[in-house]
Amino acid sequence: MKRRFSACSAALAFSLALHAQTYRFDFGSSVAAEGFQVVTSSMIYSPDRGFGFEPGTVPVDMVRKKGTDVTKDFVTSDGLFRFSVKLPEGNYKVTITLGDTQGTSCTTVKSEVRRLMLESLSTNKGETLTATFGVNVRTPQLSKGNAIKLNSRELDYATGIVKTYTWDDKLTLQFYGSAPAVCAVEIEPASDDVVTVFIIGDSTVTDQASGGTWGQYLPRWFDSRVVVANHAESGMTIKGFRFGRRWDKIMESAQPGDYLLIQLGTNDEKKRGHDPMWDAADHAGDWVRTHSDPEKDYVWGLATMALEAKRHGMIPVIVSPMTKIDRRTATATEVMTPYGTNARRGAELGECAYIDLWGMSRSIVAALGRDALSVYADGTHTDNYGAYLFSLAIVQTIRDLGLGLSQYVLPGTPSFDANHPKPALKDFTCPIEPLRPARKVTAAGANGQTEFGPL
Repeated sequence: MKRRFSACSAALAFSLALHAQTYRFDFGSSVAAEGFQVVTSSMIYSPDRGFGFEPGTVPVDMVRKKGTDVTKDFVTSDGLFRFSVKLPEGNYKVTITLGDTQGTSCTTVKSEVRRLMLESLSTNKGETLTATFGVNVRTPQLSKGNAIKLNSRELDYATGIVKTYTWDDKLTLQFYGSAPAVCAVEIEPASDDVVTVFIIGDSTVTDQASGGTWGQYLPRWFDSRVVVANHAESGMTIKGFRFGRRWDKIMESAQPGDYLLIQLGTNDEKKRGHDPMWDAADHAGDWVRTHSDPEKDYVWGLATMALEAKRHGMIPVIVSPMTKIDRRTATATEVMTPYGTNARRGAELGECAYIDLWGMSRSIVAALGRDALSVYADGTHTDNYGAYLFSLAIVQTIRDLGLGLSQYVLPGTPSFDANHPKPALKDFTCPIEPLRPARKVTAAGANGQTEFGPL
């Protein structure tokens, strides 16, 4: 059965969906499947509507003669496009229908700030498929009217407007690929038994706007019973994470049985220079305020976090900071050695699991030789290839340790050996977003033929 929606009835339908905490969107034409909200490429996100495509990332409407009400129409693009939905804070299960009933498709999906959810899902001509994953939506608010201290990367101080998808009041999904075809998106609250994996870290783990980190790529390897909530942020240290109330945010959100992955140290070793944690206070700061000695307060800081997490019923895992590299020689440096080695002591003192990413990253760099230059975007931060390898290294150790989290690893996730890292650079095929967004649509016909206007 087909149902035609006027603008008024469409708004009413979405209002009812919000009330029921279920969100179903049918993309590609002015006709929606039963129980779905119609979404066409002309619908740009606005707070009043509560859903729509992000400005500057407009896709193309396509309609086919074959298929169900859900699968016969879809949106596509030769660039990336983003779709946002205003949602209350919490964990959600997202189901996406992909495919072209008259052609092939290949779609990659990321959420919020480039968290990899679905990698290169392909369909043959006439096929469609559905895939699910878990996502976390959060705001800076804490109980009792408090809030975390956002830095200038996250907040426009002049206007008070949050400027990152990480902390705004909506879920943003990003689509791209060689032939993306998005038929429908369904969003519902995650079940009570979902496991949240919270991540604490710095710029080597956070959701980066370019390049990549293992924190961004970790969701790729788990099924929808796991939600990765990456709270890592550039500039963070053990002390800074607490002073900025980011620790409080996790403790207020966590449930017994949730995991906490802690990787800090890259900034803890700094003694001078600009510390972005203090941006919100005085737009300037000094690392001396949050420096930790590797053998003293660094070890105690990690152990204290682990012990506090356990008191909340969480399962903490300390991850040693990755090595830095010398880009002239493509070899690991010794800068992070005191922190890389003492992170293990923090885990022992905190009586929790330990992942030796410092050791594994050094093995990866040594094994790859000159190709290690593609692992890092600079001497400190990983690029997409490095993020992919390091996320696999994290998952492999989770399996090796026998953590309960390992039961949620997706079937087909490859094993990983840091001494023989795969995929090799020449075999790395995870698609990187195109540099430009989708082109603006100026006309579209029911037969799927579309003309494009300039950017």
